[in-house]
Amino acid sequence: MNLETIKYDEKGLIPAIIQDAGTGEVLTLAYMNQESLQLSIEKGETVFFSRSRNELWHKGATSGNTQKIIEMKYDCDQDALVVRVVPAGPACHTGATSCFSETIYQNGEAGQDVKANVTFLTELEKLIEKENRKCLKVHILPTYSIRALIRS
Repeated sequence: MNLETIKYDEKGLIPAIIQDAGTGEVLTLAYMNQESLQLSIEKGETVFFSRSRNELWHKGATSGNTQKIIEMKYDCDQDALVVRVVPAGPACHTGATSCFSETIYQNGEAGQDVKANVTFLTELEKLIEKENRKCLKVHILPTYSIRALIRS
């Protein structure tokens, strides 16, 4: 990434779409300035510029819900970022996995909320992976059920 080609807005900010690298789910839309972008690269974790507080904030510094950066890309106009992360907890201040939890339109239907099903399956998948890692860490075979789910 060539940082000199990044185009910031008139306030010196660039929008950053934060995406879960494992699930592809969009977690939040935040803003970075030149300093927070540089700090994010140096730390390997997201650092944003808070427009409401007018200051830098390292995501998860107080909550522990950090976001480890896997990949950063900019768009064809160099005025927006996609940051793929491994989250250590919820992205939203409400405790939700994603700040985008309300569905207003899906498959031709307004107001349908299928987010709960997706969230449940995502959380189940994370739980299965966690249990599998615990089993492998102590050198025991995962249960039949976990092995079957991992293969599917």
